[in-house]
Amino acid sequence: MASPTAGDAPLASPSPSPAADATDAALAAAAAVPDPDISFGFLRPELGKEKLVGTVGFHERHVFLCYKGPEVWPSHVEAAHSDRLPRLLAAAIKARKPNLKKTIKFTICEGEDGTESSNGDVLIFPDMIRYKGLTHFDVDNFVEEVFVKDIDWLPGSPEPISGSYVFVCSHQRRDIRCGICGPALIKRFKEEINGLGLDGQVAVSACSHVGGHKYAGNVIIFSSDAKGEVVGHWYGYVVPDDVPVLLHKHIGQGEVVDRLWRFMHPGAQVGYSTAGAQTT
Repeated sequence: MASPTAGDAPLASPSPSPAADATDAALAAAAAVPDPDISFGFLRPELGKEKLVGTVGFHERHVFLCYKGPEVWPSHVEAAHSDRLPRLLAAAIKARKPNLKKTIKFTICEGEDGTESSNGDVLIFPDMIRYKGLTHFDVDNFVEEVFVKDIDWLPGSPEPISGSYVFVCSHQRRDIRCGICGPALIKRFKEEINGLGLDGQVAVSACSHVGGHKYAGNVIIFSSDAKGEVVGHWYGYVVPDDVPVLLHKHIGQGEVVDRLWRFMHPGAQVGYSTAGAQTT
């Protein structure tokens, strides 16, 4: 996989933004809490208190840019102090919003192998395709070809991907709740996936802000339904003990876990089951 070019590094000596200062202050305050899990993690009083259904804005495509890891993502990837590639891709998608063939949700994710070798790869769901090695020089042309004209990007052909993909919001610099809950969920997912022999069939990755930090842990799962069509489901208030349930019931049996369910795309239906039946 292509590594980022030197031009993908942050601009030299950027001045910290007010948002960055506020984020650093919040992280420092969180670090001073005797037991962060009680205030911000799975034991926080707010967990499970609100209804989850309908808490995600409608979108038809979810685009993930593989880029570095959550420990270095700024609070807002589109901000001026962000690295060029994620900043310019976010800006280009926003600028062409009126012309997009399908509405898009844009998110950053950690490379599948946990290293920077995947930097610049773009995963598109529910299309289930990957473009490799995007650089900031390619952004405008890429958005025009793939998302406006809805054709293949000529410099690189789309690579089909298969299996199930799990994304867990771990964006600590955006909200400490996801910063605490996300890594713990990823650890549990990886342990369960390994124990069940699902390596190579189920991929799990940290991702940036997806909306609804108060619903942390936030998990998004893309997998094929009984008809072979790829569907994306959002879950909230996920705790580590829910991970085996999601793997067994959702991915293994194609059934939605109602009590944690936030949204489905394409389309959103209460009580939808990936197996095509109503849940109970």
